[in-house]
Amino acid sequence: MIPVIYASDAFNERISHFMDFDISGEVYSSLIVMGIIVILAIIVGIQAHFHNPLKKTKGLLFLAETGVNFFDGQVEKMMGPKFKGFGGFVLAIAVYLFLAFIFGMTGLPSPMTDLAVPLSLGLTTFLMIHLTSVHFTHWKYFKRYVDPNPIFMPINLVSMWSPLISLSLRLFGNAIAGWVLMTILYSSLESLSAMIFTGLAAGLSSIWIAPIITPILHCYFDLFAGFIQTTVFIFFSMILIGQEGPQDIEQELSLRGGN
Repeated sequence: MIPVIYASDAFNERISHFMDFDISGEVYSSLIVMGIIVILAIIVGIQAHFHNPLKKTKGLLFLAETGVNFFDGQVEKMMGPKFKGFGGFVLAIAVYLFLAFIFGMTGLPSPMTDLAVPLSLGLTTFLMIHLTSVHFTHWKYFKRYVDPNPIFMPINLVSMWSPLISLSLRLFGNAIAGWVLMTILYSSLESLSAMIFTGLAAGLSSIWIAPIITPILHCYFDLFAGFIQTTVFIFFSMILIGQEGPQDIEQELSLRGGN
């Protein structure tokens, strides 16, 4: 009986430590964004299943169809026919990234202000770059680290990480800059409102000016900046991944001949 009690206590202690695990608000926000995307995907899937192909698509299904066609076209134009079917991956990243940028407008923390989120997105592109290179070049992949001479191997190894650092810090820097500026602005406007409406209670006197001015800035820092950063990240990712594939027919034939 005693071992059973000790085992139960140990189990409860482990559960207690798990429940005390510190998770940032940005991670919860990221999970909410992913949950929203899953729900939207389920709705689109149901609508597509019951949609009559003879009728014109509308609403959410029309937006999804437009997005799929757009990204499929961009992938084929920028990356080539070898990457046919890659548009779905690009669309998923674009939707998550844009929603993550504008999620701060809800009043909850934006996922992009936690370095782990931009780093994860940058790592996704980084892995796709090297997996694509391995897929098309096989063992010739390792030649990139000794070109044009083996003496350049340390430099090549260092430069290998530049896309990951560049893509991740660009997202994080823009997100954190907007968050800092909006935080300072909210604090300043609350103080200004408290000075003007001194006759009201402390909690009420500070809320009148910020709702008038901040929506305009939210349109820039959240909507416009989020759209720009999503576009830059997606197109840079497509370029970096696409250049690892065969660039022309001659190169593709040479790769086949080497195999």
